[in-house]
Amino acid sequence: MNDGTKTMGLLQSQELYEVLSNTLSLFILPLLCFMAFLATAPDAGQHMAMLLKLVNAKKTIEIGVFTGYSLLLTALSIPDDGKGCQLIQKAGVEHKIDFIESQALPVLDKFLEDKENEGSFDFAFVDADRVNFLNYHERLMKLVKVKGLIVYDNTLWGGTVALPDPSLAPESRRPDWQRTIEFNKALAADPRIEISQAALGDGITICRRIY
Repeated sequence: MNDGTKTMGLLQSQELYEVLSNTLSLFILPLLCFMAFLATAPDAGQHMAMLLKLVNAKKTIEIGVFTGYSLLLTALSIPDDGKGCQLIQKAGVEHKIDFIESQALPVLDKFLEDKENEGSFDFAFVDADRVNFLNYHERLMKLVKVKGLIVYDNTLWGGTVALPDPSLAPESRRPDWQRTIEFNKALAADPRIEISQAALGDGITICRRIY
């Protein structure tokens, strides 16, 4: 179990991450390294890039941006006509991104006011405040198309979701321990999606909308 940071995710081995890093873009990783301990873990990022290509995602949405690593990874993975900071400019993918600095819920609600946005997104990634994960999920279920994917980060919460009591978890993990468990249960009970839990990074849950 880790101490609440995201440097090595669940692998807990710097050596394994170095092996993994050799399979990632030599361009992305140096950009990430300056704040890597809070960014999306490399193994989760690599998996997400593959998912984007498998579903041929062109229109994507990301809720929660820190270093911009996952946003950059998405922009590099989607086609040149897809839409989905300094990192983005340096990568030459600025034309693919409409960056909105705002609280997420009002923006999602604004999107939903336009009926053309319903079911128009191929892929969504959420790494934001856990208090609103269920609120984001309900809105994304309208915005993401049937057979589209929604990926939620940090759903194993450093492995603490298996603990019987939050007092056993590192202090930094305790505030959102119950919220994470409740969110995972809600996804598992949602008949509108198929889910796959992947023990990558801090745990990611992949949801495929089925209706």
